[in-house]
Amino acid sequence: MVNRAEPWPLFTSRTFRVTEQGPGNEEGSVSDIRIGISGWRYGPWRKDFYPKGLPQDDELAFASRAVNSIEINGSFYSLQTPERYRGWHDETPPGFVFAVKAPRYITHVRRLKDIEEPMANFFASGPLLLGKKLGPFLWQFPPNMKFDEARFARFLELLPHSRKAARECAQGCAQRLQGNGSTDIKGNARLRHAVEIRNESFLCEAFIKLLRKHRVALVVADSAGKWPYVEDLTADFVYMRLHGDVELYSSGYTAQALRRWKQRIQLWSQGGQADDAQLIVPGPPPRRAARDVYCYFDNDQKVHAPYDARRLLQKLSLDHELMTEPGVVPEVTL
Repeated sequence: MVNRAEPWPLFTSRTFRVTEQGPGNEEGSVSDIRIGISGWRYGPWRKDFYPKGLPQDDELAFASRAVNSIEINGSFYSLQTPERYRGWHDETPPGFVFAVKAPRYITHVRRLKDIEEPMANFFASGPLLLGKKLGPFLWQFPPNMKFDEARFARFLELLPHSRKAARECAQGCAQRLQGNGSTDIKGNARLRHAVEIRNESFLCEAFIKLLRKHRVALVVADSAGKWPYVEDLTADFVYMRLHGDVELYSSGYTAQALRRWKQRIQLWSQGGQADDAQLIVPGPPPRRAARDVYCYFDNDQKVHAPYDARRLLQKLSLDHELMTEPGVVPEVTL
């Protein structure tokens, strides 16, 4: 048992026993459903989702045992380091999965212009070191960025769809990042990408065709009506971002709203699509026996996100291996 003289147990890879499983599925297999949160380090979450007394250094360890996936958003604001990615890998349990938000420098500053080196820098910063815990990459575009078919096609062509391709991409990085050990990982696992759009100019058939050609998912983004909401399925997985039911970033999801999301997730995971799906291109999606689903709650301002994520996990009966509960000091055995 944990030494109760210490105020908090030290979370390590030995702390919890979790079944090892990796992200992704092959055609005809059972889908993998991941429900989690966008980021984990928020001041208002302390003494609420995070129990009183929990050291900030243990917040990822706690959160990664309360949900089964987390979206890394620090990588959106600046390049992270190989050491940081290794640390995140080691602090989370076996079978856990991260999504990684790609740099705004590529999507918002460069706006997809002359991005070969910035793209190489991103993959040279260390995300591959998450290993089996690496899920999709999220590419979010600003509301004032309109669809440019040629520019977007070039961007999609640059995206690496395998670990080997990402290593090759990283070779073009800036001198300061070379030889940092960021690509010291073997194998050729498949990589996934999803794009989140916030401008109505993307609501066209040409955009959907491009995504399907490159097997890139279009994010199902619930933004309380602020940005486009579409459900076209363009890859072998679905990526969802729930920013708020009624008020952007602030409002929680009612039981009725969570039931609706549960039903949609079940349909998507079985290769289907809702009868009332809001589509850019009408008609059934490309046929698949199963689709993996990644769902992240981003309504973080009033501490709704981790509680809503946990409630949805419970509705889908995916909480049985989770080892911590929101706001509850865990009982830990070593």
